[in-house]
Amino acid sequence: MTETERLTPQAAWKRLREGNDRFVGDMLAHPSQDAARRAEVRSAQHPHTVIFGCSDSRVAAEIIFDQGLGDVFVVRTAGHVVDTTVIGSIEYGVEVLGASLVVVLGHDSCGAVAAAAHTLATGEQPGGFVRAVVDRVIPSIANITAADPHAGVSALSDQKVLRREHVKHTAEMLHGYSASLASAVAERRCAVVGVEYDLSDGAARLIHTLGDVGEQPGS
Repeated sequence: MTETERLTPQAAWKRLREGNDRFVGDMLAHPSQDAARRAEVRSAQHPHTVIFGCSDSRVAAEIIFDQGLGDVFVVRTAGHVVDTTVIGSIEYGVEVLGASLVVVLGHDSCGAVAAAAHTLATGEQPGGFVRAVVDRVIPSIANITAADPHAGVSALSDQKVLRREHVKHTAEMLHGYSASLASAVAERRCAVVGVEYDLSDGAARLIHTLGDVGEQPGS
């Protein structure tokens, strides 16, 4: 893809969806991974999507979406926690490199989410700078008990609900914190979506959208 061939948010999501379908079906195409592609992207990059995901070794974005060199601009932190450098990296991907989609990619069995739930339930804090990761996950899942105070600690035991809340909260946070990203969404040249990845079947499912990607969450 060149700068003049910038995809719409709908087309970018369709490309990821089709790539994930190939991954799930064990029919990987491994596109844009040959010598010709290396030469093509040597001097410039024009990724169609920014993927902000967890650092988990089992969730390699280029592989699970069957993408190649120069296709996706990937930002990863443990528990996909946000800080200013993350937001700056995502803004760079959209405003400078021309990506038309931002994907917040969560997954099941996330250690950061589980640790945050444990801290909320017990008050026990992890040691070292791991605490900095947990502290940034807690606001996402604390929303669950705030919405239903009667649920109490039991609300923190459903890992599927927790991961979805964290993905949605992260997507909303990016949109709320970044004026340039919010403008890009308002101008319909970019969309921000939340996606959850299943470690068992390899499927990446749309669960939240800010902007139009031609598909509704859960469909």
